[in-house]
Amino acid sequence: MSAPEGPYLYDEGPENLHTAPPRNRNGLLLGIMLATIVVGVAMVLLMPLVKGTPGERAEAAVTVFYASLADGDLDTATQMLCSAERDRLRDTDPGEAYLRGSDPEVTGTGEAEVDGDTVRTVTVRWDDGETDTITIRGEDGPRICGID
Repeated sequence: MSAPEGPYLYDEGPENLHTAPPRNRNGLLLGIMLATIVVGVAMVLLMPLVKGTPGERAEAAVTVFYASLADGDLDTATQMLCSAERDRLRDTDPGEAYLRGSDPEVTGTGEAEVDGDTVRTVTVRWDDGETDTITIRGEDGPRICGID
């Protein structure tokens, strides 16, 4: 194709706009993908620092549960129960099933196998020296699912 004839704005004729060979950007794309993978792995590894370990989260759930029972906040206490435990207790006050005295103290956590699932256990010591084991299951966060 020939260059158009006629008056030009500049003294020279029209120039091709893209005269250099194209640049290869594969390194940039590979770097972006690698950085995304590194950030994703770092987020997974740092999650316990942000949310706490599963044992710490189980202890916190039991502490909140007993604090809400002590304050008379039955709505919060009921929401802290797993769905099976809520169904089991139905209209019963959770305090009747879970309070053994006053001043519960969380003394430790552990793991157990229940029905093929790994669950957390939290040991609670009462003011009279008796201890109970609270079972914690993960249902949209740690939920209280039984007492032994």
